[in-house]
Amino acid sequence: RRVAVRLAQRARMILLAAEGRTDKDIGQAVGCGRRSVARWRARFIELGAKGIERDAPRPGRKPTIGARKVRRIVEMTTLERPAKATHWSTRSMAAATGVSEASVRRIWHAHGLKPHLVNTFKLSNDKRFVEKLEDNIVGLYLNPPEHALVLCCDEKSQIQALDRTQPGLPLKRGRAQTMTHDYKRNGTTTLFAALNTLDGSLIGQCMPRHRHQEWLRFLKLIDLSTPKHLDLHLIADNYSTHKHPKVQAWLAKHPRIHMHFTPTSASWLNMVERFFRDLSEQQLVRGVFRSVPQLIETINDYIEHHNRDPKAFIWTAQAVDILAKVVRARERANKIQSV
Repeated sequence: RRVAVRLAQRARMILLAAEGRTDKDIGQAVGCGRRSVARWRARFIELGAKGIERDAPRPGRKPTIGARKVRRIVEMTTLERPAKATHWSTRSMAAATGVSEASVRRIWHAHGLKPHLVNTFKLSNDKRFVEKLEDNIVGLYLNPPEHALVLCCDEKSQIQALDRTQPGLPLKRGRAQTMTHDYKRNGTTTLFAALNTLDGSLIGQCMPRHRHQEWLRFLKLIDLSTPKHLDLHLIADNYSTHKHPKVQAWLAKHPRIHMHFTPTSASWLNMVERFFRDLSEQQLVRGVFRSVPQLIETINDYIEHHNRDPKAFIWTAQAVDILAKVVRARERANKIQSV
């Protein structure tokens, strides 16, 4: 009584067949035709108990859209553009091919096509990309030098102190937190940050502008905030501020500081970007700031809270793996351009 009626009926067929009864007698006993009994006996002989647990797959309805039409829709989606648009929609494709919008959606889903989405990328054209990647960046992450600190340095510039035009509603059951789409700008600040790759602690300072003078002030802060007996390996991007002649002159007087620059268009190799992402998601995106001092106070409180129990970001990608991805990306880009 705990199994489906059909399964119980098929089991009775097999048990009666084991007693030596014919298909006709079994059909009369269980209430079905002789052919049905023969079919389930054959499946039991071939597959055992699993052969009677479920029905065999059926072909279903004959497709109304032929393979040629499906192939044409896929080709148009991937190789062509609609008139006066950059990408296809289900409605524009349906109008161009003469099928229903739902059919276009099913075909795209079956072939993994999502014309409404786009992913951004940037391949570095730095001629010394491999050298900088292996020796200066990933090499410092995975094999840091002894008696030295590796600091990932960067600036998060133009952080806006945004105030909403109206107060939003708080989060409650069945309703998300609300905030107005428009805002009021109350000024900006720039966060200079240096992330210690050893323990995840951060040296940060907010400044009103983003020039070589501010970068030099931040370098002096790093020099004062770290043990004097340790060498410092600073990882930064190729921003011109970091290579200003006055900065170079100051670095020449402080030989314990060694600069390592990320390849051009590859600032994602700088680990401090992970901290900037967390800062944006946890404080800035939904934050309401009525003044720049309030914004700076929030950033400083977040850095102080982070440094109470810092957690290092663990770098796991090998230089070989990164180079392999770059090579594959270049090959795909070149192939698309050639087509």
